[in-house]
Amino acid sequence: MPSTDLLLTFNTGSSTVKIGIFAIEDAKVRRIGKGMIDFRAEPLTFSITEGPKTFDTPLEAELTDDLHAVIDETFALLSQHFDIGAVRAAGHRVVHGGDRFIEATVLDDAAIDAVDALTPLAPLHQPQALRFIRALKHLKPHLTQTASFDTAFHATQTDLVRRFAIPRALHDGGIKRYGFHGLSYKFIAGEVGRRLSSKPKIVAAHLGSGASLCALEKGASRDCSMGFSTLDGIPMATRPGWLDPGVILHLQQQKKQSVDQVEDMLYHRSGLLGVSGINADSRDLLEDGSPQAREALDLFTLRIAGEIGRMSVTLGGLDAIVFTAGIGEHQPQIRTAVLQHLSWLGLAIDQRANAANGFTITTPASRITAHVIATDEEQVIAQEALSILGPG
Repeated sequence: MPSTDLLLTFNTGSSTVKIGIFAIEDAKVRRIGKGMIDFRAEPLTFSITEGPKTFDTPLEAELTDDLHAVIDETFALLSQHFDIGAVRAAGHRVVHGGDRFIEATVLDDAAIDAVDALTPLAPLHQPQALRFIRALKHLKPHLTQTASFDTAFHATQTDLVRRFAIPRALHDGGIKRYGFHGLSYKFIAGEVGRRLSSKPKIVAAHLGSGASLCALEKGASRDCSMGFSTLDGIPMATRPGWLDPGVILHLQQQKKQSVDQVEDMLYHRSGLLGVSGINADSRDLLEDGSPQAREALDLFTLRIAGEIGRMSVTLGGLDAIVFTAGIGEHQPQIRTAVLQHLSWLGLAIDQRANAANGFTITTPASRITAHVIATDEEQVIAQEALSILGPG
């Protein structure tokens, strides 16, 4: 086992948690392992990857609201592969930081309470992160914990971009566009600066079960498709993206649906699943080939292309497009469909490079380039946690 200091990261989604194990070396972090728990699986299983090997271990702990037993057993399993006694801190992904948290922070009691107060703004994701933060605090009360916020990266957007056309008092009270997937976009911005420094105006597309786009100018966020909530923007696996608010009024006033019914429809029964009536996974829809499956994917790619056009207006131009996350990195058919909608911009696809998920997937003759870059949110969390800890 390594004798160097370690950092853990917890990237908590609505139904999974990804755990990163990082070694601290010369003021930088290097990933040495990873783990994942999928709370939808039965039995509950913890997967640990160390080097080229992955170990799947069923958990004996019962899944409770406080997660104490799950965290305890998870650390016991991690200790079989890594020197858990050398862990200096645990960094967490927190979806919503509101206007208070515009950079990573230490999670003391006051900060945890402030994160909890933002739960109404992210009811699907915030409670899960808080469960892990509190469970870890219970298990290891003296371990430093930090939070990295998805919304923080978008604090560079102008007030005009973040504003809705609603009464000013509501905006001043916090009802505004925040943007999400910020940890992913921060990583992509770093890679863009390193690999595409000659292209200052970029639209990055984070396409997974949750999906959004971000306008980047010289590495800073200028616009994002997600706004006040993670429901906004382009269609997703089970979320609708943009929706006329009159639809909500109609469902509640005319169809007499409850708030809970509408919320369930918005978070769990819309998007690719809702349009296709078949499946929420774009891979399965690509294989299905039915008219309903094709329509769901056509709507998905049309809205992505349309959002790229809108963000080009915010940026005042467009130099390149970057695809990332599960769909963006691994599904050439989706990228092709998006870029075909944008062929009028002078985009020309290199089909061979695209099929191979290459870095550059447009031809040399293309006026605007398109690229595939793998994202790494845990790397950002770990580096931000280390920046808070400092040397020592």
